[in-house]
Amino acid sequence: MLVNRILKHGKKSLAYQIIYRAVKNIQQKTETNPLSVLRQAIRGVTPDIAVKARRVGGSTHQVPIEIGSTQGKALAIRWLLGAARKRPGRNMAFKLSSELVDAAKGSGDAIRKRKRLIEWQRQIELLHIFVNP
Repeated sequence: MLVNRILKHGKKSLAYQIIYRAVKNIQQKTETNPLSVLRQAIRGVTPDIAVKARRVGGSTHQVPIEIGSTQGKALAIRWLLGAARKRPGRNMAFKLSSELVDAAKGSGDAIRKRKRLIEWQRQIELLHIFVNP
C-alpha cells in the first residue's frame, strides 16, 4: 500500500528505491528495527474518525463518522506521505524517513493533522452540529 501511494507516473521501481533508502535511513538514525518504527508511526497517525460533509437543507454540515482500520491506515499513510512531501530537504527518502521517525516519537506534521481532526470533532460535538447519517 505504501509503495503504491509513493508511486508517481508509473515508476514503481523508483518508489521501491525511495522506501528502501528511507528504511536504511531509519536504521541509521534510530539503531532499531525500521519496520517497527514504520508500524509505530502508522499506528500513531491512524485516526478512528473522519469528518464527512452532509448537506441538510441549504447548508453543509461537517459530521464526524467512525471509519474502519483499513480506511484509517490508508488515511494515515496519505497524511504521512503528504507531510513528508511538504518537508524541506534533500530527497524523498530522507524526508520520508524523517517524518516516520518524528511520527513514531509523537511529533511531526502528520501527528498534528490527527490532533487537529480530533480537536475539530470535539468542537463539532460541543456545538451539537449532528446530522443523522
